[in-house]
Amino acid sequence: MFDNPQAPEWTPLLEAAWKAREQAHAPYSHFHVGAALLTTSGAVVGGCNVENAAYPVTLCAERGALSAAVALGLKPGGLVAAVVVTDVPQLTPPCGACRQALVEFTARLPVLLANRQNRELHRLEDLLPHSFTGSHFL
Repeated sequence: MFDNPQAPEWTPLLEAAWKAREQAHAPYSHFHVGAALLTTSGAVVGGCNVENAAYPVTLCAERGALSAAVALGLKPGGLVAAVVVTDVPQLTPPCGACRQALVEFTARLPVLLANRQNRELHRLEDLLPHSFTGSHFL
C-alpha cells in the first residue's frame, strides 16, 4: 500500500506532518521539521522538532512523534508508515538517532521524505542497514 510516493494513502500523514511542522520550536537553526507516523491501529501521530539552547537536549520531530505514539499505546511491530517533511530544497531523512529509535518498533518501515516540490520513498532497513535491535540480546 505504501510503495508509491504519490499514492493518496500518504495524504493524511503528509497533512499531519506539515501541521506539526508549523509548531516546531527552532529558534537556533531555524530548520523546522515535521513528522507523522501511522500505527497499525490507524492512528496518525505527528511530531515536530523542539530545539534547546543546550543542543543535546533537542528533540527531533521523528522521536517526538514516536514518543507521542508510544503514549497512545504503540508497541513494537505497530508502525505502518512514516513521513518526514521540511521546507528546504534537499529532502531530509531522519538522523541516525531517529533511525535507531524507529527500528525498535518496525524495521521494514516505509519512510516518505517530502518538501513542497518533491517526494522520495525509502525503507528504514535501507536507511539503517545492519541495525542493532533487541534481537541481539537473544
